[in-house]
Amino acid sequence: MTEPSFFQVYKKHILLWLMIAGFIMIALKLGIDQKLVVFVTLVLGLFTQLFVGLGALLSMIPFIGPLIVKVFAIPFFWILNALGYFVGIIAIKRGYSGEFMKSRVLTIALLVGIIVGYIIGHIFPLR
Repeated sequence: MTEPSFFQVYKKHILLWLMIAGFIMIALKLGIDQKLVVFVTLVLGLFTQLFVGLGALLSMIPFIGPLIVKVFAIPFFWILNALGYFVGIIAIKRGYSGEFMKSRVLTIALLVGIIVGYIIGHIFPLR
């Protein structure tokens, strides 16, 4: 059985990229607020898994592609982690320390689960 090509797998994503790019251009030419355009683009991108397809397309560039994906992905997780700490400070000051500890334990459990899944996935590959 042959593997499908990149374009066969991601044809819906490519079509969505083109549609979103078209909507962005039309919205900016019509004078719609730029903040609204950016927000709608991010929401559509997140809910349609558009960024996953874009990351896969960028990763296919030899040598530099995986580096580009890492450069954009790692700071995103750093920002999320920093936001978690700032929200934690506010929660502790307002007296929600118990709930905060539960959420941090849940976060650590999720991260450990991701790491264990990654390791098991590389020990027992599906191929």
